[in-house]
Amino acid sequence: MATIDAERTAAAAAAIRHHYDIGNEFYRLWLDPTLSYSCALREKPDDTLELAQAHKLRHHLDAVDADRAGSVLDIGCGWGAILNGLAERGVGRSVGLTLSAEQAEYVDAQRYPGVEVRIQDWLDYHPQERFDGIISIGAFEHFARPDDSPEQKIRVYREFFTRCREWSNPDGTLSLQTIAYANMDAAQANSFMTQQIFPDAELPTLAEIAAAAQGLFDICEVTNGRLDYAWTCAEWARRLRAERAAATELVGAEAVARYERYLKLSAMGFRMGKLTLYRLVLRPYRTSLFGARGDRVS
Repeated sequence: MATIDAERTAAAAAAIRHHYDIGNEFYRLWLDPTLSYSCALREKPDDTLELAQAHKLRHHLDAVDADRAGSVLDIGCGWGAILNGLAERGVGRSVGLTLSAEQAEYVDAQRYPGVEVRIQDWLDYHPQERFDGIISIGAFEHFARPDDSPEQKIRVYREFFTRCREWSNPDGTLSLQTIAYANMDAAQANSFMTQQIFPDAELPTLAEIAAAAQGLFDICEVTNGRLDYAWTCAEWARRLRAERAAATELVGAEAVARYERYLKLSAMGFRMGKLTLYRLVLRPYRTSLFGARGDRVS
C-alpha cells in the first residue's frame, strides 16, 4: 500500500497544481467572495451565486453540528470557506488539507482563529487526536485514477472511509460532496476534460461509494444536486465571460478559452444527466467491533 500511496499522492498533487495553481486572482474574478469552487445549493430560483454558496457552506457546517463541535477536519479545503465558517462558529480546532500551495498560502494569510492548513494528502495525514466532524467537498473526485478498475476504485474509497472512521469520534459525522457519474461511464468521458482540465482524476458512482462505506459508515442522507451544479457552472461561465479582458491579462487568452469551454461543457453534462452531484451525510456505525479509541471489545 505504501508504494501505491506514494504514486497516488504524487499524481494527485501534480493534477491539483495543474488546475488550482493557475493563480488566486484568476479565480477571484469569477467565483463568489468566499472563493467556493464547488457546487452551490439553491434554495430559491432567484438565489444569487453568493447566496447559494452560503447555503452550501451552511449545509455542511450544520451536518457536522459545527456549533457544538470542538474539532473538525476539512479534506480538500480549497481557499478556506469552510474553515472560515468553522472559525466563525467557534470551533476550537480546525484542520484543512490541500495539495495546492496557492490555496494554503491564501488560507494562512487569513489567520482564522483555531485553523491550521496543511499541504498534505489525506493518505499521508496521521492526526494525533480524533475529530467531532469531517467535511470533504470536491476532493473525492481526485482519489481514484482513470486506469483503476471498479474494484481498485472501491479499495481506494474504502481506505478513505476507513481512515475517516478512525479519525472520527464515536458521535462524529462525515459530510461529503462529490461529482459522480450518472448515465455515462469513464469510457464516455470527454478527452478535453480528462486531459486538459482534470488530469489523472476519476469520478465515482453512487454504488461504488456505498460499497466502500459499507460496515464503516451509515449513509444517513443523500441528496442530488445535479441541476444545482449545472446552474453553478453556467453562473461561473457567465461571470468569467464578463471578466474576459481582465482574466486574459492574468493568465492569457488560451487559458481563458480553455476554462470557458470547460465550464460550458460541465454545465451541459450536468443538465443532460451525464454527471451528477451528491451530498452525503455519513455517521460511524455504533455496532463496530472497535471501541471509541479503536480498542477491540468482546
